[in-house]
Amino acid sequence: MTSIADRLQRNLDASIRAMQELKQQDGTLATFEAAVAATVAAYRNGRRIYIAGNGGSAADAQHLAAEFVSKLARDRAPLAAEALTTDSSILTAIGNDYGYEQVFSRQLAGKAVAGDIFLGITTSGQSPNILRALEQCKRMGVPSIVFLGRDGGPALPLADYGIVVPGQATSTIQELHIVLAHTLCECVEAAIFGD
Repeated sequence: MTSIADRLQRNLDASIRAMQELKQQDGTLATFEAAVAATVAAYRNGRRIYIAGNGGSAADAQHLAAEFVSKLARDRAPLAAEALTTDSSILTAIGNDYGYEQVFSRQLAGKAVAGDIFLGITTSGQSPNILRALEQCKRMGVPSIVFLGRDGGPALPLADYGIVVPGQATSTIQELHIVLAHTLCECVEAAIFGD
């Protein structure tokens, strides 16, 4: 039987390995830099970010929206952000009337305008509702960022900025996603409000 200490050590080692590997992926880092620039441009043009995911990634979407609207590292004016995962009436109405795969794309169709930013979070890159949201973004001229894991799945080619992190375990992938999310918000804060 694996001891608690052994299990924790194994998980820490996996997280550290994945983070070290991500640091070496120049292409991924360049894509992330371009995604940050697109987000900064959207905010400078008076636009907003919409964020979505499922399960733990839904919680991460809410977490990141809170960081933008409230603050991350410094006191500053709020930045417009919305998690598309929070309104139970909208989610259940769309899910019931149109299907769960439409819960994010239909919200984008009703709320987003060209020049806003969409951030999808999916460890597998296969979430049907994220795929439909990315397709909706293409139709509307809404730049899309997606945080992914494993091979990126079918979401990777649909996104304007597909960022695939290393790691096989969902937990490791989600740990890296939250590092990306915090860094995105930190970079936007610095660009809009100064270091």
